[in-house]
Amino acid sequence: MTETSFATGTSQAAASHGRLRRSVLSAAALLCCTAMTAPAFAQTTPEPDAPAKTDADQDIVVTGSLNAMPDKNVGSIFGFNKTLVETPRSASTISSEQIERFGITDIYDLVAQAPGTFTNSFFGVGGALDIRGTPGEVYFRGVRRLDNPGNYPTPIAASDRIDIVRGPASPIYGPSKTGGYMNFVPKSARVKGGALLDHAEGEVSYTGGSWSYNVIKAQVRGPLRVGGTEFGYSLYGEVEDSGSYYRNMSTRNVVLQAAFDNQITDRLRVEFGGMYQKYDGQQNGGWNRLTQALVDNGTYITGSAKPLDTNGDGQIAPNEFTSVGTFSPFGTFACGGGSTSAASFTNACFTGTYPYLGLTNTGTTTLSRKNVLTGPNDFLKNVAKTGYFDIIFDAGNDLEIKNQLFYDGIRNDNNNAYGFSQFHRSYVIEDKIVASKTIKSDIGTFSIQASPSIRYTKFLHGDDFTFEYFHRVDLSVGYTPLSDRLLSNECGCNYTDYLKGHYTDYGAAALVDLDFAFGLDVILGGRYDQIDVSSTNMLGKLRVATGVAQSGSGSKGGWSYNGSISYKLPFGLIPYGTISRQTTVIAGQGSEIAAADATGGTFITASKLYEGGIKGSWLNNKLYAALSVYKQERVDHNIQSSTVNQSVETQGLEAEARWSVDKHLLLTAAYTRTKVYNLTFLDAGSTFSFFGIGDLVNVTNPTLFLGGQPGGLVPIPNKEASRRQGIPTNLYSATASYAFDNGLAFTASLAQVDSVYSGQSRVVKLPAYTLVDLGVSYARDNWLFRVVVKNATDAVYYRANFTELFGSTIVLPEKPRSFQASVTYKF
Repeated sequence: MTETSFATGTSQAAASHGRLRRSVLSAAALLCCTAMTAPAFAQTTPEPDAPAKTDADQDIVVTGSLNAMPDKNVGSIFGFNKTLVETPRSASTISSEQIERFGITDIYDLVAQAPGTFTNSFFGVGGALDIRGTPGEVYFRGVRRLDNPGNYPTPIAASDRIDIVRGPASPIYGPSKTGGYMNFVPKSARVKGGALLDHAEGEVSYTGGSWSYNVIKAQVRGPLRVGGTEFGYSLYGEVEDSGSYYRNMSTRNVVLQAAFDNQITDRLRVEFGGMYQKYDGQQNGGWNRLTQALVDNGTYITGSAKPLDTNGDGQIAPNEFTSVGTFSPFGTFACGGGSTSAASFTNACFTGTYPYLGLTNTGTTTLSRKNVLTGPNDFLKNVAKTGYFDIIFDAGNDLEIKNQLFYDGIRNDNNNAYGFSQFHRSYVIEDKIVASKTIKSDIGTFSIQASPSIRYTKFLHGDDFTFEYFHRVDLSVGYTPLSDRLLSNECGCNYTDYLKGHYTDYGAAALVDLDFAFGLDVILGGRYDQIDVSSTNMLGKLRVATGVAQSGSGSKGGWSYNGSISYKLPFGLIPYGTISRQTTVIAGQGSEIAAADATGGTFITASKLYEGGIKGSWLNNKLYAALSVYKQERVDHNIQSSTVNQSVETQGLEAEARWSVDKHLLLTAAYTRTKVYNLTFLDAGSTFSFFGIGDLVNVTNPTLFLGGQPGGLVPIPNKEASRRQGIPTNLYSATASYAFDNGLAFTASLAQVDSVYSGQSRVVKLPAYTLVDLGVSYARDNWLFRVVVKNATDAVYYRANFTELFGSTIVLPEKPRSFQASVTYKF
């Protein structure tokens, strides 16, 4: 791909952006017109039975603290109405006010807001956070969604609040991963205290920025009277049509969200709604031909792969690879070396046995960070549909019975010209009943929850990675018939995996909270899950079906439990300790379970958590601090999904402080220390990996093999060698927001990240960096204007990508300084 063709594609994309932008503006205007019922900013009503707030008090909440202080009940951790201070677990919340004030647009922006949350690149798509060094999960209103490591970006702006819970979920929520989860609390028709709004309010905004960034958002919410009952509604819409800093990339994203609350009687209400997201973008594999010189100064090895397109269709088919020979030698057996180590490869091995792997017209150049592995025809398309219907019955005497019905489904298609394609057609339906009873006495407050549930997941999944060769494309030139692969999604054939199936989780849980009046609080709970799995391989779609089982099925159960204790000491201090075991289901990126895993029962395992800490709140809840230390590990080391659910042990420390100094100033700070060890690698003493240029220490000319991809085993001789790379040992972050009385406000956030290795073999080191974001906003009457500068110091930094397998071969160069400007009208 030449510079001229790159420029042509960019101008065509810009024209398309302009056309869509005009249609988006019209759609937003129509949405806003439905609620133009108030001439000025709408104010929410006070919480029921709360003392009236003075104007100064309201300023402290809205202007000063940004609702960032942990003094509100958060039910997404244990299910009980406890604040974060009272909850014996490490967790943080990010409010919609913080999201707006700091210009948070994706999950990577959350690193500065909460400890324990550093995320490696999953081919450039911000799907789910890495929490405590391992892929996390996304929950919607306390119910687990389908896995989303990199299927589509999670819509941050559509949330009223984001809860980040570190460590496995409570037994009441069902099986979960080791690291933790992000709970997405959508916008609703209720105010903070739970009452319905007494009037309509809304807003519409436009944000533009660097690299043709264009986003329109609109929301409206308010009350209705339907059939003599109270009814509340909340509607949200977001449309993005943006370019990208990187070549051959763009984003088109539509998010629609609706929430409805109907108070049918004094004791019975329903809450229902959903979210629709249509995302059209691309994955970003970053730079190939990775060396330390490329990271340090941009020096890139150039050269063209040798021709393989024998039929002249412009793409390389699998049979065109295999007719020549193997392009992914595993060790040096064919060369006579008889070794799986990277050191056994030599120049003579490649020239004598694999001459077709060499490049021609070789040299070096300085590579722009804009030039990445994304091809001009690459795409990542995803449609996600989420719905819920809750029935809540107040039986009196502090007894509540809730039935939660939940649906989440995705349709995903993913093509990458270097040699990877994938699709998912998956959905989950869960129904859960939660009966909650609270007993209050002079001794204390005692709460209990009991919850049977059933969760059904259905999947259809295919992927194609057998001929995945990152290095064949010269990024200084772009894709040509020498490097563009015919993908399985294009021909409907030659898949590496193609399977369909379903599994059902029958679960029952109970949880009790014993909150004694003298300061002791004990939380105990248990759960049992029985999971039935059926999986079928579609053999006719596979490139190699020999030895692949037609189908498999199995059933297996697992126990989960939790024990937590805390005590309210004088001076606002609350020490706590937690021991828990949580079942986890091992499924792939498309929620699939392989037939062999179904038969062998290797689709379910568990993790254990040991956590202790201390929290405190002072100055009338204006100052909060928390410190936790933990160790968590997988019970079974031989069961893991390398992409989304690894068998790891994590040890670490997390510290957080938030201070609403006065009605003007909010300060936060956090520190994270994390060490993650892959227990499967440690037990085996080695792990398979693609070898990068730095691995092949006895190959003096890397152009001899960059037309293919040698691989072998990386030795793991000790625990330190098993550490998951790409995750910094130390991470410091801080934020500040100062709002003047005249409507002017300033923000700053900082994240200081240790240097890390890009891959498991630790041959390329990515430099430490400090990332600074700055913002300024001005509110007057119904208008809000904001400018955000991201990476304000123009730091050059990188993010590791799939460190276990690809870390020594590719890396993502992150974006330079960028700007975003927003204008919002509230009514």
